[in-house]
Amino acid sequence: MTTLLPRGLRELGEALLTPHGADRYLELLDPMLVRREIRGRVTSVRHQSPDTVTFTVRPSRAWRGFEAGQYVRLTVEIDGVRRTRCYSPCGPAGGDLEFTVKADPQGLVSRHLHAKAKPGAVFGLSAADGGFTLPSPRPERILLISGGSGITPVLAMARRLVAEGHRGEVAFLHYSNTAADALYRDELAALAARHPGFRVVHAHTHGRGGDLHGFFSKQHLAQAAPWFRDAETFLCGPKPLMDSAREVFGSEGLGERLHTEEFTAPPLTFDTAAAEGTVRFARSGRECANSGKPLLEQAEDAGLTPEHGCRMGICFSCTQVKTAGRVRNARTGEISGEEGEEIQLCINVPVGDVEINA
Repeated sequence: MTTLLPRGLRELGEALLTPHGADRYLELLDPMLVRREIRGRVTSVRHQSPDTVTFTVRPSRAWRGFEAGQYVRLTVEIDGVRRTRCYSPCGPAGGDLEFTVKADPQGLVSRHLHAKAKPGAVFGLSAADGGFTLPSPRPERILLISGGSGITPVLAMARRLVAEGHRGEVAFLHYSNTAADALYRDELAALAARHPGFRVVHAHTHGRGGDLHGFFSKQHLAQAAPWFRDAETFLCGPKPLMDSAREVFGSEGLGERLHTEEFTAPPLTFDTAAAEGTVRFARSGRECANSGKPLLEQAEDAGLTPEHGCRMGICFSCTQVKTAGRVRNARTGEISGEEGEEIQLCINVPVGDVEINA
């Protein structure tokens, strides 16, 4: 039986283990034992299509759950460097998390997960985030639209609605290139069989055999859910699908009823007038005068090509280690001077001299 130490003794133990803290020692025994950080151990892996990987992850005790539709930041170590990306989990609220990732030919992390994810692997996880969630009370009519691997957040919603015994109508319109690319086909059929008001419509953009053929249109919308004007619609998928849906819903005066999943952030502004100090990129040996712009832009101006993605502080693709100096997070305004900390280059600005391990 596990005995919980009083809070004072736990804090004393942490102090005695300074500078690393208890978690740094516990993870040497088992990464899942850490208390302050969230970890997840892969329990199963399968490939639903040649270019996707689906894996389940059992989170550590620090996990606090998620609302259907939210995303988490998943961290994986590749060649000794920690890389973080945002993915939407699906699965039961209290069970293992399930992720489906499509391997992007240019995507470092997605290709790694597709090729290397194995049972027993341990990943870092963040707390769940995002406002793409079902409202409460639930709407009487709900339309779910997805494309490709964008199915995961809306599938999580579908699973939740069926588990709750939702009494209204639900239509699920999913787009894939061909029947072979249609993710979760059997599961969607099983959900429809369990819920009398649940209807699944498959649209194939490049192949026959589906309920619908071609790209999203008003006609597809009317066929999948003739009552769409009375529904709340939740959409996640590639940009062309999102743009087409916004155009159709906007022309129908239904823009407020269309809810989309996008990893977006408000625009950031940077004060370049008061910039001072020097920025040194240690690994490349390059230096430049601090221009006051984000470190990602300064690295690019210095001729470097660091990995990056969203350029707005969401995807964590540009995370690098700051070895010396202070930086200001342009999103939060916080100033940090800790040595050896990981920072996002796209939203951090030097405050005086700074050294980055890049």
